[in-house]
Amino acid sequence: MAESARRRWLLLAVVSAGLLLITLDNSILYAALPTLVEELGASSAQSLWIINAYPVVMAGLLLGSGTLGDRVGHRRMFLTGLAVFGVASLAAALSPTPEALIAARAFLAVGAAAMMPATLALIRVTFADERERNVAIAVWGSLAIVGSALGPIVSGLLLQSFWWGSVFLVNVPVVVVALVATLVLAPGGGADPGKHWDLVSSLLALVALVGLVFAIKETAKATPSPVAAGVALVAAAAGGWAFARRQRRLPDPLLDFAIFRNPAFLAGVLAAGFSMFAVAGLQLITTQRFQLVEGFTPLRAGVLVAAVALGALPTAVAGGATLHRIGLLPIVAGGLALSTVGTVLVLLHFDSSMPLLVTGLLVAGAGLGAAMSVASSAIMGNVPVRRAGMASSVEEVSYEFGSLVAVALLGSLLSAVYSATVRLPPGTPEEARDSLDAALAVAGESADGGALVAAASKAFDGAYGAVVLVVAGVLAVGTVATGVLLRRHGPGSALSGPASH
Repeated sequence: MAESARRRWLLLAVVSAGLLLITLDNSILYAALPTLVEELGASSAQSLWIINAYPVVMAGLLLGSGTLGDRVGHRRMFLTGLAVFGVASLAAALSPTPEALIAARAFLAVGAAAMMPATLALIRVTFADERERNVAIAVWGSLAIVGSALGPIVSGLLLQSFWWGSVFLVNVPVVVVALVATLVLAPGGGADPGKHWDLVSSLLALVALVGLVFAIKETAKATPSPVAAGVALVAAAAGGWAFARRQRRLPDPLLDFAIFRNPAFLAGVLAAGFSMFAVAGLQLITTQRFQLVEGFTPLRAGVLVAAVALGALPTAVAGGATLHRIGLLPIVAGGLALSTVGTVLVLLHFDSSMPLLVTGLLVAGAGLGAAMSVASSAIMGNVPVRRAGMASSVEEVSYEFGSLVAVALLGSLLSAVYSATVRLPPGTPEEARDSLDAALAVAGESADGGALVAAASKAFDGAYGAVVLVVAGVLAVGTVATGVLLRRHGPGSALSGPASH
């Protein structure tokens, strides 16, 4: 019995290491982006796609990979994903151009998409006891936040001594160790060869997501193209409609929409998406602001946003450990409400008080940690075991969708508000209006660039405040939505609903 328990918790450590790699690569470029732009000569559009190629491709493939895991076995999917992730990390590190790096990031996403549903599905099938499983999922969920927060710190540390490719090479030794440990610890079997896997559905989902991201990026530009945005929206709508129609006709759909009828499951999905939107958004824009406006090093900016993870860790573990007594409603809706308060603190004090800014990040992290860890339990606890792969895929899509929408919408909104509000000194080249990076480059070549730096920094701070306000508003909407869905899941209520039987 003791040996069996030890293997369970060791397996949790291994799959959590895989998740850590996946989430680390979601955020590892946030602090490294200014360096990448300079070293590779990437444009602002290319820099956003260097970040976004990863979550877009991953989210598009996740539903299919979860169902494929149900068919071939989650252990095999995890091992395959690890191997692809390792090879893609090498390709990313050695990329000579922005286009090559974007392609390598998309390849990384293929490996991540194979791994990610398998991490949660392996936990679901390994931990039979509900309380043990809640704790295991809470640990898993907390590491998702830790990985996001560690990304900027790891990249900052590496960039102090090595070239930018080192932020990808760091994945390789972890992949090797995880491969060996998985072969030893992960249970075999669990494959259902009779389950149908539909590649067409995965491709349709990818078309819908790519179209949506293009539409968001184009709409949020300072000078959007109605034609380009319209074409992207049509592609997104057509892909989404064709995907939904195909699922209704398939005997084994990638996504059974009936699972969303369970309010606790739906609340968990929404909480995961809203939380990751806030985490990714706050990290991306805060690391950029403090490097470009305040002159922070990548490492110092990374340490600053790590306050989110520092606040999240204790509440994530405590949420999973006390869920059976407290219930879903106070932890999920209450966590999102607390994170809203923290985000408002950030909004009010980002340019005036470092202690209050850090306090805001800690409070936001505390709320998000609680909501994210328990969201996983709400999702996995409200589906039958045979739907474990599908449910874990839905959760991961929610995480990745929240992240990619944050980068696409908030990154584009930040640039658009800056471009629309910056007041350039007379005689300044118009290229300084494109971004703060461009303005700083122009100022560096000018004999008197101080006025330009001051004007550009002021406009960027205004844009930063507008974006943080959007994050706070989204969290407030998430608080209300999950509160309504979980109104019957207060203290002492059962975790599982009808969909879990």
